[in-house]
This record gives sequence, structure tokens and C-alpha cells, in this order.
Amino acid sequence: MKNSAPENPGAHSRRTFLKSLGTVAATAATAQVKTVAAELEKANAEKIIGPDAVPVTLNVNGEKIKLLLEPRVTLLDALRNYSSLTGAKEGCDRATCGACTVLFDDAPIYACQKLAIEAQGHAITTVEGLAKDGKLNKVQLAFIEKDALQCGYCTPGFVMSITALLKKNFHPTADEVKHACAGNLCRCGCHPHILQAALKAAGVEHASKTEVVTYA
Repeated sequence: MKNSAPENPGAHSRRTFLKSLGTVAATAATAQVKTVAAELEKANAEKIIGPDAVPVTLNVNGEKIKLLLEPRVTLLDALRNYSSLTGAKEGCDRATCGACTVLFDDAPIYACQKLAIEAQGHAITTVEGLAKDGKLNKVQLAFIEKDALQCGYCTPGFVMSITALLKKNFHPTADEVKHACAGNLCRCGCHPHILQAALKAAGVEHASKTEVVTYA
């Protein structure tokens, strides 16, 4: 008969050790999950805003504008209907025409697709903010010189897109101007003149493709 070693009540078997280790790990993981869930619940509770109007402060053209807006109000709506800045136009309201383009930290965006409450803490520039001391900027002057507008409804959006381009690319090519204005639409068909105006503002010589035909 095989002798078995006497059991030691104070000793732990490998199985017991692993089982206890698993229990401790599971308990710790459960506690951690509960803690994270509680923190998320607290954070989400703190972020619930609306549906009633709340105070919103916008930094537009270097000045702070304090408004009382419902969280659903877009930046375009806030500019046009809750302040006196009507330069950005509402065209499609679907981010396809570019008439509402403004600069958001110097980057062009569709104001109709940005909530005003989300624009807080950012530098917003509208077409009204381009002229300094009553003098138009070089893009605006170039649009006048090159007759790059007809009805003028889309003009502010184009001016803002080109201004944003020239802030990071001082001497763009014609293709780069076209790419920068790809999100803007002129229903009057002034795109060739707009291209010339952009290149004029950049100081880039551009030969016109207009041909003069004479008859004998």
C-alpha cells in the first residue's frame, strides 16, 4: 500500500493558488469597470445641455459675442440671425455650395454644418473681418479688378476659401486654387474670373484664355 504524504493544513495547492488568484483578478476587474462606468455616467451627466437656450460666447473677427442660443443652433444661424454678421450666406444648407464658408482657426469650414456651441473657444473669421481700417484685403480687391462676381451671393464664400489658401500657400498654382475652391459653387458661372482673381491676389501672372476674333 502506497504511503501518502500527510496533508499540511497551512499549505496551498497550485490549484487553490490559481483559483484564488483568478478570484482576486475578477474582483479587481469588476471594481475597475464599476469605477469607470461611474465616471462615465458622471461625465455624461455634466455634458447634458439643452434643449433650452444656454449662454454661448463666440470669438468672431477678434471680438467676443455673447449670445443665448439653443444647442441646435448652427454657427451660420447664430451669425446671421442672432448677430449683425450677415456676410456668410445660406445657400443649400447642406454643405454643398460653400456660400456660408468662414474661417475656423484659419481653416475654411461650412458654417451651416458647425453648431455654434461647438465653436466656442475657436477663432472665427467672417468676410466682414477681412477689411482693416476700411480697406479691403487683396483678395477682395482682386475680385473687383477681375470682375469675379455677378449676383455676388457666393462671393463671400469664395473670398474666404481663397483667403484661407493664401494664408498657407503664398503662390498657389491654378490647380491648387481650383482644389481650394472645389467646395464653392458659383451659379452665375464666374469661375474663370474667380480663378484669375485668386492668382492676381497671390501675385501670380496668369494669361487669360480669352481670344479676340477680328473680321476683315
